[in-house]
Amino acid sequence: MNVLEAIATTRAIRRYRPDPISDDDLATILFSATRAPSGSNRQPFRFLVLRDGPRARQAKALLGESFRAGWAEKRAEDGYDRGSAVAEGSPKARTARAMQHFVDHFEETPVVVLACLVRYRAPNPYEGASIYPACQNLLLAARALGYGGVLTQWHAFVEAELRTLLEIPDGVTISATIPLGRPMGRHGPVRRRPLPELVFDDVWEQPAPYV
Repeated sequence: MNVLEAIATTRAIRRYRPDPISDDDLATILFSATRAPSGSNRQPFRFLVLRDGPRARQAKALLGESFRAGWAEKRAEDGYDRGSAVAEGSPKARTARAMQHFVDHFEETPVVVLACLVRYRAPNPYEGASIYPACQNLLLAARALGYGGVLTQWHAFVEAELRTLLEIPDGVTISATIPLGRPMGRHGPVRRRPLPELVFDDVWEQPAPYV
């Protein structure tokens, strides 16, 4: 797949078919993730892959509980039970249905990747620059091979339990949880704001003639 097409069509996928991800495809996805840049090329990213082993099943169960709690909180706070969210066919209603399916079936996700960062200094606002490019590479590679995923943070509710279960050492933080699988639906194109709203030339809010 052309890299520009992959960028333009890699959207958040939260509904997966039960098809497994082959070892070869998983290796390609993870290899692509590890090609990402990082501060001073230290490559502090590590990927803990959860498939169907005994610890993985326990971890997915923990994550499923955590994700359902996270979605319940977001659903209430962001009004997914009222207004346009209850209008059949509205974008908010579609999002609510996809999210509910996502959390209700989390344990069935073929592969869950915990993207971890090995810290070499005290936590700081810039450390994400050494892990999130790798996460994006991972999602783009998955898209190129016909899979989909989404970068999430709701592991935070059960991070302590995950660390114990999976023997994650001190000094390593879980930066993201990325579920992966064959999409039940389809990919992009992604919907984003028009380019002229986002790109300025020479001075703030001056239109860029090339967009």
